[in-house]
Amino acid sequence: METPRNLVVLGAGTAGTMVVNSLRRRLPAAWRITVVEQHDTHDYQPGYLFLPFGAIAPEQVRRRTRRLVHDGIDLVSATVERVDTAEHRVLLADGRVLPYDQLVIATGTTPRPDQTEGTLGPQWHREVGEFYTYEGALALRDQLETFTGGRLVVHITELPIKCPVAPLEFTFLADDWLRRRGLRERTELVFVTPLDGAFTKPVASRALGGLLAEKGITVEADFMVERIDQERRVLVSYDEREVPYDQLVTVPVNMGAAFVAASGLGDELGYVPVDRHTFLADGLDDVFALGDASNLPTSKAGSVAHFSVEVFTQNFLEHIAGRPMTEFLDLLVGSDAHLWACRMSADMNHLSEDDLHEGVEGTISAGDFIELTDGAQLLFV
Repeated sequence: METPRNLVVLGAGTAGTMVVNSLRRRLPAAWRITVVEQHDTHDYQPGYLFLPFGAIAPEQVRRRTRRLVHDGIDLVSATVERVDTAEHRVLLADGRVLPYDQLVIATGTTPRPDQTEGTLGPQWHREVGEFYTYEGALALRDQLETFTGGRLVVHITELPIKCPVAPLEFTFLADDWLRRRGLRERTELVFVTPLDGAFTKPVASRALGGLLAEKGITVEADFMVERIDQERRVLVSYDEREVPYDQLVTVPVNMGAAFVAASGLGDELGYVPVDRHTFLADGLDDVFALGDASNLPTSKAGSVAHFSVEVFTQNFLEHIAGRPMTEFLDLLVGSDAHLWACRMSADMNHLSEDDLHEGVEGTISAGDFIELTDGAQLLFV
């Protein structure tokens, strides 16, 4: 009879739900799988972008967490207080303790408006709106219903954030929404970013900046916000520039879960430093971090979580069997596959050739890729 073992997964978002469901099918019965989630609902967070414009109904983005977690998995509704890596246990806020043999941190990233002075004033979720939470997106929908024109400012506080292109998507959706309501000529639309242009790298920044200009949207670049002055309705930067607004839509600082920092597992933003090939937390052999919870230099997005879980699952099975974790890309090269890196993705994530797998044959554009892969079997990773 096998010795009982415990896999504890913290967080039942995209990464956490995929991990427990995938491993339940592949782990022997001796493994008990527990997932800890403080919310009883699982939201399709990309849908938040459309709620302020009434493009979808609130119930379309929300499901019960229990319905998404397969049978044979213990779902614990609780808040994590701390991880004790020395004793291999998770301490919950209600006093319960969960021992683990292996731990996966998949608690994502969370908007933290409290990190910027003046954000959480009396106009929070009113004249100072946001769409990165369910409550915020609905409050912004109600606020926009009363908007009759003026200065609408979309603002990014700092990177990294969930889905880095979402603020731009919101800006373009706002432009369309205003036009359909006959309010565009009465509205000055402004996009405020800490970057030196519309997006992270020159090619994308030029293209998106051109689209913004075509639509008459002003870009206020290199703006590092110090505070929001709700009384005067202005954003104030560290170099004392000011951006006035009638309606502000801000993207607050995004940070990892509080328990990560409390456990001594996080960097300055509360993300877990991990090995980029295995997802093991630095210095530990029984703690992994997946999805937005890790400090990997990839976009914090559901698609990234999806692909990372696919790589992680096989590696995890190798790990608990006492075998070396084989990198997914090594498997592809060993199967005579050809590897190329996407130039735009590499630029966005500040990657050089030294950062890429040794089997990568080059960094190419989308056009090059289409030519090279005519008639081939494709796999995007």
